[in-house]
Order: sequence, then structure tokens, then C-alpha cells
Amino acid sequence: MRHSIDRTATNGRGRRAAVALVAVALVGAACSGDDADDAASTTTDAPVVAAGAADRSYYVLPPGNFGGIPTDEHSLDQLPLYDGLTPLRDEVTDADIDEHFLPQDLAPVGPTTEEPTGRDGVEILYDSFGIPHVTGETRADMAFGAGWVTARDRGLLLDFGLDATRAAVADVPGIDAFELVLELRDYQPSEQADALLDDQMDLLVDELGPEGEEIIADATAFADGGNAYWAANDIDHEPVSAKDVIAATAFIGSIFGAGGGSEASNAELLAQLQAGLGDERGTQAWEDVMLMGDPEAPTTLEETFDYGVRTGGDVTGSVAIDAGSVESFDPMEDAGGGAGTFGYPAAGPPPDRQASNWLLVDPAASADGTSMGVLGPQLGYYYPEIVQQIHLRAPGIDAQGAAVVGLGMYILIGRTADYAWSLTSASHDVRDVFAEVLCEPDGSEPTRESDHYEVDGECRPFEVFDAGTLDGVPLVFDQSVHGPVIGTATSEGRPVALTRQRSTYGRDAINLLALKHMTEGRASTVEGFYETANEFEFTFNWGWVGREGIAFFSSGRLPVRAEGLDRRLPTSGTGEYEWTGFLDQDEHPHGTAPASGRLLNWNNQSAPGFMHGDGTSYGSVHRVETFDQWPEPVDLAGVVGVMNRSATEFPDSLIWPTVSEVLAGSEAPTPLARAVVDELDAWVADDAPALDADDDGTFDQAGPTIAEALWEPLVMTAIEPVFGDQAELVYEERSLGSDDGASILDKDLRTLLGEDVEGPFNLQYCGAGSLERCRDELWATLDRVSGELAAEYGNDDPSTWLMEGWRTGFAPDLIPETIRTVNRPTFQQLIELVPGGGS
Repeated sequence: MRHSIDRTATNGRGRRAAVALVAVALVGAACSGDDADDAASTTTDAPVVAAGAADRSYYVLPPGNFGGIPTDEHSLDQLPLYDGLTPLRDEVTDADIDEHFLPQDLAPVGPTTEEPTGRDGVEILYDSFGIPHVTGETRADMAFGAGWVTARDRGLLLDFGLDATRAAVADVPGIDAFELVLELRDYQPSEQADALLDDQMDLLVDELGPEGEEIIADATAFADGGNAYWAANDIDHEPVSAKDVIAATAFIGSIFGAGGGSEASNAELLAQLQAGLGDERGTQAWEDVMLMGDPEAPTTLEETFDYGVRTGGDVTGSVAIDAGSVESFDPMEDAGGGAGTFGYPAAGPPPDRQASNWLLVDPAASADGTSMGVLGPQLGYYYPEIVQQIHLRAPGIDAQGAAVVGLGMYILIGRTADYAWSLTSASHDVRDVFAEVLCEPDGSEPTRESDHYEVDGECRPFEVFDAGTLDGVPLVFDQSVHGPVIGTATSEGRPVALTRQRSTYGRDAINLLALKHMTEGRASTVEGFYETANEFEFTFNWGWVGREGIAFFSSGRLPVRAEGLDRRLPTSGTGEYEWTGFLDQDEHPHGTAPASGRLLNWNNQSAPGFMHGDGTSYGSVHRVETFDQWPEPVDLAGVVGVMNRSATEFPDSLIWPTVSEVLAGSEAPTPLARAVVDELDAWVADDAPALDADDDGTFDQAGPTIAEALWEPLVMTAIEPVFGDQAELVYEERSLGSDDGASILDKDLRTLLGEDVEGPFNLQYCGAGSLERCRDELWATLDRVSGELAAEYGNDDPSTWLMEGWRTGFAPDLIPETIRTVNRPTFQQLIELVPGGGS
């Protein structure tokens, strides 16, 4: 079965056999619901804690914790630490941890320098890596100090991003608020846009009462600290306020904490495939390439949580879109040339960023009987970084980790004395596209330009929202009762407006409650963790390491939809198919340690039966499967090694053993093709490193060169017998250059090989279902690509085809430094906690 993410080798440093990539065992059962509330592990025997076991914690944030211009000694001092771990792969020792990470033990590292603020009750100590340790006699003092160090260390980012965050609050269609910051665009919010933040301030008090008032007080003290820093240093800066904290919260949620909203693109692809292949065959092919509900998808939990593709009953409320009819709204159309690189087609899939991971180990599977985790969010490589390292201490608070710039009075990801936590983007379905039937008040025939729509039996006008200006160009768009108009289309020839509803719209500030509670130490038990994570309405997979074990919770304000819907398609906006509520805590995927003693997540599917976003596919292959070769039992260095080896494992290599098995059924057409297959076989057996370990400018092996050139041709060869001249469209629309393409190849080729396949495709693709034809076509493709590479490199020895090693820089190019490209979280923390003990 293909949905394990936890393959274990008895030799922790041994290399897995190639067959292990295509035949693996299930992750053990995980507790949920009431069972998970009562126990942190399914094991029956209490772990034996090794003599001398102690709490340990580390973290790292490249390039460094200072983010100003000009750079200083702490702008780049963590870069060699981070990059130095990469070539070690899984050969990591405790000494390597000490060398490549900083202690995160709730105390400064090395000598300290005091930062005076002029406020009694605030102490700020900067340690030897420029990381602030803020202590307040009151929580207001602490928040003030956090605001002070944010202005000092991330003032440049505040200059870039304070206004742009409001674009996220307003859901301006087609505008990527994150890219506005990177491109230094001039966004000026309107009074109407700014009023949204006033509404959220009111909501905090109305919905949370005294807790909401305390959040506002914390945010106000934080803003006061930033303003005080600028004033004390004679820096002319627009004052910040608590509303800026709310806007920063919306900003981070819009980037990493929302999913769904791709229904219009999904529907248009369905129509295009039906037009090209016929209704029945086109629908079958669409179902296959959507890769949703696959029983072989790797999941963090084994237990099923029911939140499926269809909402029950016949599909009556989902709207078909005519092929080629979708036209995106362009908010920058009046400026000429469209929104540019900081925008995206408004009716297309919203921007999605996924690359975070965590690996958690229960005491029962730990070498020393401790709880362990290697955890981190992949927030991207930027200078200044969008998070900052910080240690906060006040009455009832002692927490350290990474805080979002703009809301640094709370820790986003980090630790307290008794637990640590981290997040990966879950991309759950919190956005739905509605098809609004256009109408004219006088009953005449509507057009795409009509400014009224049908809802609850009325022909109602759209409301006009003024979001302000971008580079001087007005941003004005229509809204229905569901949300902003993102485009128009036709459905069976009739014009419709496409709108997008977000469950967290107007509620971004509510998410501060979860971060407040995590920072305050309220998640020291499994149940406390579940309750706190459930307060987060943005969609994230939470990993938790506590003294009693490990746990997982997948958060989000997830709508309960009316019956009669296919969640992948637009919903009728006439009022008959509105949301009926939201999932409660127990309905979210959650659980503690499975029988293996490990919980693993790399933005993979949370649990069987649980559909994430309508634009988020999960097939039989996922990169989380590279978290394998676990020593039994494992120590902290071993967990770091599993993470670090997979971080340079070529992402598409998981499928190669299956391709090689198909090719093995016949002789190679040429000696060169045979040599290329042998080279790839050996490379994959060595865990497919895409690595320039010696930093000489080229990859150490030829595998990346060959795989990079071969991947798209192989996938196209497999799908062309069915899709024909639509193959390129499908490849692009369904992102088949990723795990999705590997999943298509994997399931299709295993079916041809006669292997057991759960949830087989409706159609057979490679060779139109003929193994012999498929093999011949794959060989022909491989031979052609091999010949092209031989010509490029001037020889027939594949082992010498070494391409330039990938390097990653820091956007938006304010510093020239680069590092070896690695698929690893940006901010990362390591944690080891002794059950029942204390630091």
C-alpha cells in the first residue's frame, strides 16, 4: 500500500533498497477524539528515561536576526550555520547540532548587551547573535519591548510592508499582498479599507470579551514600543497602532494560512477536457488528474476524518463553466498592462506557498525516552526575514522562538519551558467560488457587464468597494454577499459573475488568540494544545512536542457546506447552497503518537477522508515519504539527519524505481540509454542527492542533470495517449512537474505492471493501457533525452554530466549572499524534553 510516510530501516545509516520506494507499510493508528484527550501515546508501557537525559533545544534563522540596511554583524552570522548542515545529509552528530544551531534554552547565548529604552520595567538584552531577550515587569512592558526591538531590527520590513498588509485584509482580487512587499509597490489603503480594521478591533471585544481587550492592550503596547524607538533615535516614521498588528496577522494568514478558491479553474479544465475527449471520457480523465480522495495518499494520521469531496446527495448546486469562458477581473486594467508580477489571474487559483515540515518522536520511540521534534516553517529566503527570533518574559510568560514582524508580542512558532510547537500550511478549503447569476432590474437580458445578480429571489446590485490605490491607480471592485468579484464566465451560455468567499474574512484578528495562548503556556497538555490550536482560524497543521508525548492538530475555520455540492466546482450563488456552520474541534484531524511513535508532516494530507483545498491535490506519491530510514530507537541527531537527507533528495526521484521496473522488461534501444538508466538507478539507491557538497559550483552526481531533463518528457509521454494535444494544458493546469505528476506515473505504471493498486484511475494512460507500448515509448523518450544531453556535454559518459549546483539567494536582492539550495524550513527549531522533568 502506498500511503505510508514512515518507512523504517534497522540500520539507521543504511540506504534503502529501490523497491522500498514503491512498496511500504502503513503509519500506525493514531488516537483522536476522546481517546486522544486521555493519552499522549498508544503505547501501554511508560517510557524509560535514560540516565542523564536532559532538555535540549536549538534554533536557526538564516541569514541572521538583524534585517537592516546597512547590514551589521548579525545580518549574516547564521548563514554559515544553516548552509553548513546541508552537505552532512544524514551523517549528523550531537557535535554537528552544537555547531550548526544556536541554543534555544530560554536564556541568552554568550555575552549580552543591554538595549536601553527609557521605560522602567523593560529590560532588553541582546545576545552574541543579536537575538533580543525581552523581560517586562508587566505584560505591557514586555509588549513594549517587543515593539522596540521590532522597529530596531525589522524597521526596513515595516517600511516595505505596513501598507501592503491592508491589501490582504481587503481581499483585493488578483493582488498578491506578499509580492507587493517584495516589489516595494506603493499601496495606499482607502478609508473604506482601513475601516475593516476598526471592525476587527470591535470584533475582538464583542467575540472574546476580556481576552479581546487584553489582545488590543498588548498590540497597543507593542505599537507604542515601536513608536518610542523611532522617536528616541530621531527617525521620521509614520506612527503604528494596534490596527497594524491586525493587518500583519491578516498578511501572514493570506500567504500561508488559506486554501481553496480554485473552483473556476477546475470547472474550466473539466469543460475543456469534456470538449476534447467527450463528456464521459473527459469527466473520467478530470477525476483522475484532480487527485483528490486517493486512498493511497500519504497521510499524517491513519484514522479517517470525514470531510469529503461531495457534500451528500445528488450534485445539484455545483455550476458548470463553459470551456474557455472565464475572464479574470484585472484590478490594474486602467493602468495598462495588467497587474504584473505582483498580481495573478483573479479567477485562477490563489497563490499558494507550501514547503514547511516537522518530524515528531514520542518517548516510546526515542533512544533516551524523551519527546523530540525537528520543526520549522518554510517562510522563504528573504532579507529582511519576515519573522524574527525573540525571547519574551513577563509574569506568566516565558517563551522563545520566531515571531511575525508586526505582531512580535506573541510567538508564532517556538517553545515554552514544557512544550514546543510549529506549523505547516494545510491549505484547507476556507475559500469557495460562487457563480452569481447576472440579471437586469428591468428584466432584460443580462450581459457580463451587468451590475446586478440573483440572490434569495431578488435582482440585487453589487456593492462597490474602494480599496485605495496601487502605484496611484484606483483599486475598485464589486462585491456580492459572498465576496469580491474575481471574474466572469458563462454557464450553459448564460453570463455569471464569479465571486470568492473566505471564511476568515473580517476575522483575521481572532487568530491572535491562539498565539497569545501558546505564548502564555496554556498548551502544556495534549487537551490544552488541541483547544489552543483550534482557536486558530487560519489553516495550518500544528505539530506539538510536550513532556507527555507528541500530538497533531489541523486547524482552520472550515465551512460545513449544504448538501448537493461537489466542492471542486463553483457553487450556485442564488442563496440555496449557503454555508450552514463550521467544523467543531473533534471533527478536525487530530491525534497523538501512532504505533510507530512518530508523527510526520510536510504539507501532506492530514488524514484519510479529509479533503484539503479544492486546488490542493494528494496522490499516491508525496515528498513526505522521503522521511524514511529511521534508526530504532532514534536520538535527536538521528531525527535531524532524516530531515537533512531528505532536504537534498531530488523531489521526483521517488517514482524512478517504478519507471525503471517498466523499462527492465526489454533491452535498451542503445548503449547510451542503458548507461543513463544505470546512472539513475545508482543515484536513486544513494537517495538521489541534488547536492554540491564540496561547494565547487556543480552537483556532485549526474542524477540531477538527467532527472531535470527527463522529468517533463516522461510525464508527457505517459499522458499523451489519452490527452493528445491537451497534454500540455493538463501538465500546466495540474502542476504535473511536482508530486502530482509522480502520482500519475506511479499509479498508472503500477497498474500496467499488474500490482495491487488502491483506488485505480478511471483510465489507463501510458501506452493507452498497453505495457509493451508504454515501455517502448518510455525507452524512446529516454533515448532521445539522453542523446540531447550527450550532445550538450560532448560525450557519452552520463556520469560526467554535472550541471551547475542550484543556489538560493535572499529576495528582494538587498544582499548578494547565496546558499546551496535545500528543501528545508527557513526558521527551524530542535526540541528534546524529558517526561515529567523540567529545564
